[in-house]
Amino acid sequence: MRILIDLPWPPSVNTYWRTYQGRMIISAAGRKYRKDVQDAVMLQKANKHMEGSIKVEIMAMKPDNRKRDLDNLLKATLDSLSHAGVYLDDSQITDLRIFWGGEKGGKLFISLEQL
Repeated sequence: MRILIDLPWPPSVNTYWRTYQGRMIISAAGRKYRKDVQDAVMLQKANKHMEGSIKVEIMAMKPDNRKRDLDNLLKATLDSLSHAGVYLDDSQITDLRIFWGGEKGGKLFISLEQL
């Protein structure tokens, strides 16, 4: 099984989490992103609840010319995909690749394949 999903640009790791009364919680920006991913997954009919090992490939299209770190895109994106029901848990991901796309656009193009 292979799934292709287009997602909006995620919040940075620095803005995804907040500390509240000594606990780490997902920020308002993080909760909004989770909802946006859930909506995109439903519209694209990608909530497949994949089981077993998964290969994930992400092509990131920068929203602008600022310098960015690819690894900052992963946590919010992978957690949100799990939350939206694409797969059960991100521990299922055994093969992961992320790279910059050639154009701007502020989107992520994701391919998930059950191994």
